[in-house]
Amino acid sequence: MQESQPGNIPGKGKNFMETRKLFGQLGRRKFLGLFLPATAAAVLVRQPEAYSSPFDTPGANRWEFTPDPALPNVLLIGDSISIGYTLDVRRLLKGKANVFRPMNANGTPANCQNTHYGLEHIHSWLGKRKWSVIHFNWGLWDLCYRVRQSNGNSHHDKIHGVQDVPIAQYPKNLEELVQILKRTKATLIWAATTVVPPHEAGRKVGDEVKYNRVAAEVMRRNHIRTDDLYALTSKFPASSFRAPGNVHYTSAGYERIAEQVASAISGALQKGHASLGPARHSGGDQLVRQLSV
Repeated sequence: MQESQPGNIPGKGKNFMETRKLFGQLGRRKFLGLFLPATAAAVLVRQPEAYSSPFDTPGANRWEFTPDPALPNVLLIGDSISIGYTLDVRRLLKGKANVFRPMNANGTPANCQNTHYGLEHIHSWLGKRKWSVIHFNWGLWDLCYRVRQSNGNSHHDKIHGVQDVPIAQYPKNLEELVQILKRTKATLIWAATTVVPPHEAGRKVGDEVKYNRVAAEVMRRNHIRTDDLYALTSKFPASSFRAPGNVHYTSAGYERIAEQVASAISGALQKGHASLGPARHSGGDQLVRQLSV
């Protein structure tokens, strides 16, 4: 039986030993420099589009724009759903309006969360700019069940958690927010809360219908038109959602929502305080006043 020499591997030929020698010459760092970029690229290629997000790209450059002083100003207020369609709405209304949304100090889009959070920050979001149209929503955060930890963190849990804003408090908060928004003299458009898909970890299917119903009453009392995003998204196929049980959408889903939002805003800009006609309440049989088309 042949005895292997130090550094040799039995059963391996000349080519293997030459390769091993080459690796030693290159050094581990150089080898990784060749290998890892290819590996990273392969991982990126395999990343499914359905799990990508239109607003999680690092850097704020894509959110920067120069408003045209000759155009009316539009403000979008909402949670991550509205963040997802903001840039598409801006693109669709290019040349017609300057589309803004609340932003963080680091230049990234701000999540307007629930109505409690809205009441804390609404004045800073409105600022001193003259608004022609304000398209706004709160809801998905309000109805979400969370388990809060002692360190201030929380996680979604509709079994053991409690709702951010119970439905008894939700319309009271909305009413207060609406009164603040009305003082801007802008045309207000309420965006009905989008659908909660089955198997969502922190939200119960059907709660959005209940919250939309009480919100509709607030809007009716205040003669505010409704952009029925619930009716739109409740008809979306599963492929429009980022993942099963996820309230967020694919790029195509956000584009479809943006088309409806831009249409509602465009109509408001064209008609100003035009007469409001009846339309079906999102997710129920109650009638609310909505922008005529």
